[in-house]
Amino acid sequence: MRQLTLALTAGILSLAAPAPLWAAGSDDPFPPKTTKTTTECKTGEIYDEKTKSCVEQSSSLLNEAKRFAALRELAYAGQYERALSLLDALPESSFTLTYRGFIARKKGAADAADRYYLAAIAADGDNLLARSYFGQGLAQSGKRAAAKAQLTQIRKRGGRNSWPEFALVSALRGGIGSNY
Repeated sequence: MRQLTLALTAGILSLAAPAPLWAAGSDDPFPPKTTKTTTECKTGEIYDEKTKSCVEQSSSLLNEAKRFAALRELAYAGQYERALSLLDALPESSFTLTYRGFIARKKGAADAADRYYLAAIAADGDNLLARSYFGQGLAQSGKRAAAKAQLTQIRKRGGRNSWPEFALVSALRGGIGSNY
């Protein structure tokens, strides 16, 4: 019942929460909407709604927010090589380090994922998404005390009843954590 309450609370908060609650570069706790970036564009391209075409990811038509949205979409869709190509074109930040960690984890490289998550956290201690993903990996590898320490940090940094908290709590309870 508590897990359902957390899920409902996180969903309600997501509708009204300010951007800093999600901290890793996006205030959207839900999976990204599928666009033609993942269904039609090639590696190195992002769909531009304004021109109704796939454009080079370095195009001046795309701002940083559009590139980050495309990165989220590609990573969530499991198009990791395309996401890495886009990451290589973006300036390094806590956000990009988090996504490098996410991709490394999804590709089975847990040690590399942890290094990226720790670098993201070092760059921005309030990166709740990196803390959640790092904690989920710790929980899945049996390092429960270290995972709980990340949960404590998420809560101390304003993440109580947030998606990052919910996902890590789920992993600690023996759930699979989050695909997102």
